[in-house]
Amino acid sequence: MSPTSTLSSPRAGTLRGYIALTKPRVIELLLVTTVPVMVLAEGGLPSFWLVLATVAGGTLSAGSANAYNMVIDRDIDTVMGRTQARPLVTGDISPRAALVFASVLAASSIGLLWWLTSPLAALLSAAAIAFYVFIYTMWLKRRSEQNIIWGGIAGCFPVLIGWAAVTGSLSVEAWILFLVVFLWTPPHYWPLSMKYRDDYANAQVPMLAVVREAPVVGLQVILYAWATVVSSLLLIPLAPMGILYSAVALSTGGWFILESHRLYARALAGVETQPMRVFGASITYLTLLFVSVGIDPLLPW
Repeated sequence: MSPTSTLSSPRAGTLRGYIALTKPRVIELLLVTTVPVMVLAEGGLPSFWLVLATVAGGTLSAGSANAYNMVIDRDIDTVMGRTQARPLVTGDISPRAALVFASVLAASSIGLLWWLTSPLAALLSAAAIAFYVFIYTMWLKRRSEQNIIWGGIAGCFPVLIGWAAVTGSLSVEAWILFLVVFLWTPPHYWPLSMKYRDDYANAQVPMLAVVREAPVVGLQVILYAWATVVSSLLLIPLAPMGILYSAVALSTGGWFILESHRLYARALAGVETQPMRVFGASITYLTLLFVSVGIDPLLPW
């Protein structure tokens, strides 16, 4: 091994650690809900530079919240199998360095959005970070089985940030899409918590799958999946949305609901619930729904 590669390896590990602090896979999904909303708010294609600034600001905001989360939850992460490779657990990044990193990202997000988009978008970014850190991570997560319901509000803010970046205000369409993401979060996350039930139990985190039996969780997934799809249909007359969005909302929503019912049926039968089928369906559903939000306004009909 050359001296250069020997020296660069620790630096590369540190860089990977800082990137891991931001939870890039989570950020990807959040950005999927931002850009299409900007198209809908504009009624066409918004400025490329405005989109770039909003995406950059949103990425910094989500990365900051996730980094703060890892600092606060590092004790939990050490006992959960799926999180034991996180940089604060492995020691690649120190808690103090992670805290400074999260704070720099937060300040950068707020400043960038204020300067290049709108003050409202910047304030929403600050609110999203504060909500995720103080309401979800520090208060609800370890205390209530309702944690993901109300804590999931933080994940709805990219919708509002995207709309505010374009218009400088919020309207009923933005709040409907906020509601869609809010209602979608529990049936998206509860199946994941079913798969990692033992992890959450060992960490003494009262996820619904830990404190309730599988049929109860399955029924809640059904109710929230139905509510998500119904709320998405409100956009059709109010936006108004066209044929593409309507078809996607009904078809993918129907698939999401069907998978939820299958999960419940398997839970009642006492067989393997296969919760990741619903988890995967939920991601595909939300992605296609928001892609259609962004494409539908550009179509000629």
